[in-house]
Order: sequence, then structure tokens, then C-alpha cells
Amino acid sequence: MQLELLNDQGQATSKYDAPETVFGRAYNEDLVHQVVVAFQANARQGTRAQKDREQVHHSTKKPFKQKGTGRARAGMTSSPLWRGGGRIFPNMPDENFAQKINKKMYRAGMASILSQLAREGRLAVVDSLKVDSPKTKPLAAKFKAMNLESSVLVIADEVDENLYLASRNLVNILVVEPRYADPLSLVHYRKVLVTKAAMDKLKEMFA
Repeated sequence: MQLELLNDQGQATSKYDAPETVFGRAYNEDLVHQVVVAFQANARQGTRAQKDREQVHHSTKKPFKQKGTGRARAGMTSSPLWRGGGRIFPNMPDENFAQKINKKMYRAGMASILSQLAREGRLAVVDSLKVDSPKTKPLAAKFKAMNLESSVLVIADEVDENLYLASRNLVNILVVEPRYADPLSLVHYRKVLVTKAAMDKLKEMFA
């Protein structure tokens, strides 16, 4: 698989030979869907809580007499059948939403995404991405010169302090190291820019 090698002006100067084991696989839509859903589920936190009939603050007094009213008998107003009563199966903060994906499936899913991005022309390679100061303006000008101003995921071999501080205020541009590249970000961003050194790390991770 040959990818475009971009210069500082965003022009394709030559071709980069990417490994077929990572960037030449067939697209497996079912596997990619499973990997993305599992990633979202594993990132989900149990922040919602409901009360059962023991936790709602209701009187334990019998609301009306047992017989003679024509209504169904009731022992207390905290019953789940009553308005304002407790829930039968309440959502709890310690609820676990995790889904298990083994390493082989995850690597295959990531390689499938990267291969599809390469086929669609949404993946490009750059020699390196360095900034001399932690300023957003020079980095924004560099992306503008490369015609990469919106919805770009940059995978750099090393994100130093200058690059991190310069990129964190750029809207729709995310700069991460290869170990932090996740399937959701690869699918979400329109363009993926990878440095040469990061390509070697991706090969080690997903080959």
C-alpha cells in the first residue's frame, strides 16, 4: 500500500510504502462496529442513579383500609406501582457497561480502519511535526499551509510539551501518540496525518 508523503505545504512529494499487514487489509464492517461500540461502552461511566422502594422517603402507613373501597389493596405508597414510588430495577452508579474485546480482534479492527482510510485517501504521511514554541498561531499556520484546517487527527511519534500546548486550542484538530489512537477518533476525523516514526509504531502495534 502506497500513501502520499506530504511536505510542509501539504503537497504530495513522493510515495510512502506502508506495510500491507496494517494498511492493506479488507474492510470488515461488523468487526469495526463491534470495536467502536466496545470502546464507547468501556469509556462510559455509571453516573445515573435511581431509588428503589427502600430508598424513597415515603410513609409506611397503610394508605387506606384493606377492604370496602373497591380499589386494589395497598400496603404503602413507596410501591413501584404508585406514582413517586421506588423503581423495580433501579439504575445504580456502580453499573458496569464494559464490553470485552480480545487483543486479536482489536488489532484486526484497527488495521481494518487504517486500511479503509488509506483506500479512501483520508490517510497521509508526513516526515515530522515539530514546533519551536508552545504557541498555537504558528502551528495553526502550518496546518493552514498544508490545507488541513478542519477535522484532522494527527498521530505523532512523540507529543512533547510544545506540541501539546500549541495544539490543544485548535478546534477539530487532535494530536496524539500512537498508543492513544483509538478507533472512534479514526472513524470520526475526516483526515488522518501520521508521521514516519509513528508509522513504524503502528506497524508494531497492529501488524
